[in-house]
Amino acid sequence: MATVSASSSTSDIEQLRAALEAVAAGDRAALRIVYQRTSAKLFGICLRILGDRMEAEDALQEVYVSLWRRAGSYDPSRASPITWLATFARNRAIDRLRSSSRARSGVDVREADGIADHRAGVFDALSDEQERQRLNTCIDQLEERQRGAIRTAFFGGLTYAQLAARDGTPLGTVKSWVRRGLAQLKSCLES
Repeated sequence: MATVSASSSTSDIEQLRAALEAVAAGDRAALRIVYQRTSAKLFGICLRILGDRMEAEDALQEVYVSLWRRAGSYDPSRASPITWLATFARNRAIDRLRSSSRARSGVDVREADGIADHRAGVFDALSDEQERQRLNTCIDQLEERQRGAIRTAFFGGLTYAQLAARDGTPLGTVKSWVRRGLAQLKSCLES
């Protein structure tokens, strides 16, 4: 019995190969034979990948339309007819799945590659935070008048003249505090 099924299976493969050759030559009756012998299996592949009966039916139709055009590309030395057709169906279903996903989302995911993100990356943000902490540590080591003058001038946005007027201090004195404070900051930050 095993011999009969093996020879029957070999005969089926040979008949399918012959039908594919006839399809390549433009024989419509041969396409009908290929369809009758393979459509159930190929539909199952499409359905399993797509998960939707109507989509699977459409994909299967595309498989046979493409087969009509490309049957001549079948090479019996590379694969059995059913393996070649199953690969054909699988690829068509995957293509259809990708295109329907693209249609649902409205945008191909690869289009996001061209969109720039101007925010700092994680490492840049971490580095910035470490620099900020270091700067605050160095500022905190300054004398109180220097620290206040630098914070108000550089972080508060006041000019030296505005700072002097606000505190009732001579402009030259404010400039000295800031100049000495900046020199100490530079020394602290470089160490």
